[in-house]
Amino acid sequence: MEIRNLITFVQVAELGSFTKAAQALDYSQSTISFQIKQLENELDCLLFERIGHTIALTARGRDLLDYARQISHLTEEFTQSEGGEQSLLRIAAPDSVCEDMISTNYTDFHRLHPNISLKFINTDTETMFGLLTRNEVDLIVTLDRHVYDREYVIAKEEPVKMHFVTGAASPYAKAGALSVRDLMGAPFILTEKRIAYRRSLEEALAKLYLEIEPVLELGRTDLIVSLLEAGVGISFLPEFVTKGKVEEGTLCYLDVTDVNVEVWKQLIYHRNKWLNKNLRALIGYIQTHEFS
Repeated sequence: MEIRNLITFVQVAELGSFTKAAQALDYSQSTISFQIKQLENELDCLLFERIGHTIALTARGRDLLDYARQISHLTEEFTQSEGGEQSLLRIAAPDSVCEDMISTNYTDFHRLHPNISLKFINTDTETMFGLLTRNEVDLIVTLDRHVYDREYVIAKEEPVKMHFVTGAASPYAKAGALSVRDLMGAPFILTEKRIAYRRSLEEALAKLYLEIEPVLELGRTDLIVSLLEAGVGISFLPEFVTKGKVEEGTLCYLDVTDVNVEVWKQLIYHRNKWLNKNLRALIGYIQTHEFS
């Protein structure tokens, strides 16, 4: 029995599609079909029921899936074992989280674990979970509503304070308590709509029958902060992005009393993910150091 056939079987089972498995593994669809058929012949059982354009695991297929995942994980553990070679770990996170993790802790982490390479992927929450389910990333860090799902393990989590923020010289800076309606005429610089907390803000405003039309949308929070410092507009950002600048006195938080957006930062991996030595080291480092 070939390991690659078991790995293909896991991909087909998790993606629910021969076509998607072929794309994920960079095989032709005929190769995927041949490998599954070869596996069924070797085991003398049907692994998938094929009805129309849909497939579903049979009872024997479900039994095999747990074993196949274990073999896949063991193979991954072996190929990623240190042995003096670098190990690449893939992390999906929002842009602001990537910037913060790299600027705050990367140098120290690299000093402790020089053999481990990190690849950061900036994307939205929905895409992150897709990447995690397809084993295209090892970890994700969400900045969204609190996520709980039995398919995933939450390795670390904490609530994130959100603020309306502006430059210290802004006319709104010393305004005291404000209603969000008081800000409707101000120029807003916001993150892109795909960013989870931007979506949550819009939902909160919709309950008040309000909508913000930003003068500028950016994916990079560092650029937004720079524009605010220069006296351009108001934004809505996580505290870990703005705290340093507020302490320096170049930015200030607005006391907006009628909008409350709940956001959590969560470090998550798939419950079936094999935690090799290097991945355990990265998770352990994040768990014992400042998250933001």
